[in-house]
Parts: sequence; C-alpha cells; structure tokens
Amino acid sequence: MIVVTGAAGFIGSYLCKVLNEEGFRNLILVDDFSVSEKLGNHEKLNFHKKIDRTLFISWLENTQDSIDFIFHLGARTDTTEFKWEILEDLNLNYSKSIWKICSLKKIPLVYASSAATYGKGEHGYEDNEGILGKLAPLNPYGISKNEFDKWVTQQQVRPPFWVGLKFFNVYGPNETHKGRMASVIFHAFNQIRATGEMKLFRSHNQAYKDGGQLRDFIYVKDIANVCLFLMNTRPASTIYNLGSGKARTFIDLALATFSALNKTPKISFIDTPEDIRDKYQYFTEANMSKLLSEGYSIPFTQLENGVKDYVHNHLLKKS
Repeated sequence: MIVVTGAAGFIGSYLCKVLNEEGFRNLILVDDFSVSEKLGNHEKLNFHKKIDRTLFISWLENTQDSIDFIFHLGARTDTTEFKWEILEDLNLNYSKSIWKICSLKKIPLVYASSAATYGKGEHGYEDNEGILGKLAPLNPYGISKNEFDKWVTQQQVRPPFWVGLKFFNVYGPNETHKGRMASVIFHAFNQIRATGEMKLFRSHNQAYKDGGQLRDFIYVKDIANVCLFLMNTRPASTIYNLGSGKARTFIDLALATFSALNKTPKISFIDTPEDIRDKYQYFTEANMSKLLSEGYSIPFTQLENGVKDYVHNHLLKKS
C-alpha cells in the first residue's frame, strides 16, 4: 500500500497515474479533495482510499493498515505566500509529523523539497547537506522547505529509508489548477493560442539580457521516473537535487512553445511584478551527479521534446 500526499495536485496526481500504470492500485490519496479545479487530476485514478489532509496525521498514527511507502508531495507551494503561520503549519510541522510516524512505524519516505531553498545560488546548486545552514532562500516558501531539510538532517531517529527531493522548475500535465503558479510553458501555450505572441519578464539584472534568465526546467514525467527508481532501488538516504541538470533560457522555452504550436515566434517583454522582483532567481541549474552516482540512468527529457509532448498530447487535447 502506497500513500501519496498532494494526490490531487500537480506532481502528486501525475505520480499516482504512473503508479497505476505500473500496476499499483492500493494507493491512499491524501489532499483537500474539495477543490473543484483539481477534480480532473484524480477522478480517474484507481485507489484504495481517499483521506482529507486534515485527517491524515491522525489516521496514519492509528491505522492498522500495512503501509509500504509514503510519497509526501503535498505542500503550500505558492511562492507569493507571506503568512509564515500557514507555511509553518503545512510545510514544516505537518511534514515533521509524517517523518516522526514513519520513523516509529518503519515506513520508507520520500518528501518534496525545492530548489527555492538555494536562494540566489550564492553557494551553488549542489545537493550537499553540509551547506543547508548557509542557504538564504528568497521567500517564506523556500525558507519553510529549507527549515524542514535542516531539521531532517539533525534527526537521530529516522525512517528505514528516506529521501528529500529538491524539485527545480517542473512543468507538465495536471498543473492547470495552479493558476499564477503554473509553469511558464503552460502560460506560454495559453498566451500564444489567444494572442499569437508571448510576453516574458524583462531582466532587471544587468548580467542577463531580457529573456536570457536561466532556469532548470524538468518534465513531470522525469519526476515520476525518479520516484519509481527511489521506491524500487532504495539508494542512499539523503537529499537529492531533481532537475534536468541543464539550465535553459526563457527565450528557449518560448521558442519551443511556438515551434510545438507551429507558429511564427513573436516575443515581447514586460516588467517583472514588483512583489517578486527582489526575490527572483535569475539562474538555477541542478547538479545531478549525486543521484546519477546512485545508479539513476534514464536520460532527462530535453526541453524541446518535453514541451512538444506536453503541448501535443495534453494541452491541445484539453483545449
């Protein structure tokens, strides 16, 4: 029996779909299932039980069911959320409770961290537990994720197997409900279809040209592949980066989307919103050597190929 928290969300619901395809039907889905925008993400999944996230901790403490694995992917992921109490409750304390129960009941655990923990990248993007205390995330969301990472590495009592995954810029199916927080690829698709052009954020950093900001974009299908690898092979317990390992520009992303739609590129620039301007990451690139050294060998999806698959096999079919 496999538990997936955030099972109605973006990455969680896609992982559940892949688990179903791999023959796993005894899934326990945890989320707030009252959000109507997420219904399409989970209504067709095969599962054993759905549990509201507010009831899950108590259920996990008291259940007699044999839990084989937990993927804890649920979180408050809005990078513009500035109420620390919300992030502390959902991203820090909730995760601590799951960790403690997994340690007590000997349940393997994979949880979602974030590349937002790296801040401006002053200390690089190497998934080294020794630098966690030096990192300076740019927003409360990143702080909440880094605080949990730091707490985890200080624990003496641990699950029999555990991994934290620092997700970089994930894109792909099942992100429609995220609104403003959906990937730039999702927004590019909708902008180009509606107007024939794409507006990108102007650079407010002299080191980067407009549209030359670099991010490590990773397809959600690659995320699911890594999760399966972790569950099936149980490499070293630690925190791993999870990106493509190759930074690409927003211009690259826009051109890939125009190409997937078979449209002539037309790109313009707008100012980055002031509420995120001083918290904006101009460069991210996952150092993937740690995970690769543990035997993960499936090639990561090239941006152009991922965008084409996402547009042709998912976005166009829903529009």
